[in-house]
Amino acid sequence: MIDFISQPWHWSISGLMIVFVMFLLIYFGQRFGVSSSFRALCAIGGAKNMASYFDYDWKGHDWLLTFVLGAIIGGGIAINVLGSPAPVQISAATITDLAEIGITTPQTNAEGLGFIPHDLMNFETLGSLKGFITMVLGGFLIGFGTRWAGGCTSGHAITGLSNLQLPSLVAVIGFFIGGLLMTHVLLPIILNL
Repeated sequence: MIDFISQPWHWSISGLMIVFVMFLLIYFGQRFGVSSSFRALCAIGGAKNMASYFDYDWKGHDWLLTFVLGAIIGGGIAINVLGSPAPVQISAATITDLAEIGITTPQTNAEGLGFIPHDLMNFETLGSLKGFITMVLGGFLIGFGTRWAGGCTSGHAITGLSNLQLPSLVAVIGFFIGGLLMTHVLLPIILNL
């Protein structure tokens, strides 16, 4: 059974599961978006005393907190129990493109799982200008953008588009433009600092 579960599955299985979950959320009048759980966690932690944004009834989102906790636990099980003995498989073209900008991809799990580029994301690099820009400034911009756009990529691209919301379409177009700009223009400049 473990062998069956841990093998690579066709992408359509994930797509069908997302459709099923979205159908249930729409049926029960709920919205999906992981960034909403951060607002709830801050409200639980007492942030409502500092900002009115966090002063709301977070108990209406308790199912979302359960989802996020399940995603964390499920991710841990997936990596530690069901994980592949090889790093994440990416295309040869991507490996070549990454090598051209100075990022190596792991060939064994001892070198890393391949989810993040260790050449760029590590504590030694954090003290450099490129590390500060990518990790600190980039993290701030992601948080600011998520708040400004009224949700994260999963919230807009999955929930918003399935509900035919125009603001979500605008946000998703902005995410793609920003991703392309970062990948093809800004990242090579930052990596050469």
